[in-house]
Amino acid sequence: MNLFEKIFNHQILSRLEDSGTFMVTSHERAWLKTMLDHPAAADAFTEETLSKLRGILEPDEVMDISHHLVEKAKSREKQVYHPLLRTLRRHITDKSAIRLTYEIKGGRVNTDHAGLPYKLEYSMVKREWYLLWYRLRHQAMMCTRLKNIRTVTAEPIKASTADSILEKVTQLHDSRKREVVVEVVREYNRELSRILYAFSSFEKSVQYDPESDTYQVTICLPEGESEYLLSKIRFLGKRVRVAQGDYLKQRMLEASTKALERYGVGSGAEELSS
Repeated sequence: MNLFEKIFNHQILSRLEDSGTFMVTSHERAWLKTMLDHPAAADAFTEETLSKLRGILEPDEVMDISHHLVEKAKSREKQVYHPLLRTLRRHITDKSAIRLTYEIKGGRVNTDHAGLPYKLEYSMVKREWYLLWYRLRHQAMMCTRLKNIRTVTAEPIKASTADSILEKVTQLHDSRKREVVVEVVREYNRELSRILYAFSSFEKSVQYDPESDTYQVTICLPEGESEYLLSKIRFLGKRVRVAQGDYLKQRMLEASTKALERYGVGSGAEELSS
């Protein structure tokens, strides 16, 4: 492609972006059509949007790959999308209070509890959605699995009261955050992009020391995310080490000790020699 073709293509793409139009490849269209056939699509989109998307993709016979793919047996699937996500997200955006009926441990049901929702979280470990909300009566922060929620209804609340509660919740969350420093082992500096990608779900900053040629990643660790961060550190193996963070150091030491006890070099060498 010569220079004039590149300039022409750039002008075309710029005009398309300015008009709100974007290019979609055939692979992306095929992927979208496959996703729309998934049972969760009915919950992820409104009926109008779903019908419109299917209508746009219907004329493309090339996009129909249902006869070319065979899905092998697998374990029971957990749907990533939950029917309550759209409703709860709207309440959070509007700063609207809600009245919840939800199930707790032991099968008991808490009925009609008023609260203010402020965040939706997805656990990558448990593969479940959680609602974080502030219980108005007891003035406590709550965390409830979406699958345990029976009913959700809107509840009126003053805008000033909602803003005051959200500010209080933010301050409480900030006070419970901790900073952890993970150091990249120098011989693996070339894999820095891969290491940072492993920590992509955390708020972080990177510092470089030219004298020792080492990178340090300072991670802002929210409450309850320690085990998830530990799983990422174990995944990276000898590429990183915990430089600051007593709890994480202790947990890594415990895991290493148990591994050595199970796969100790001494005992293994004696068994092999015998």
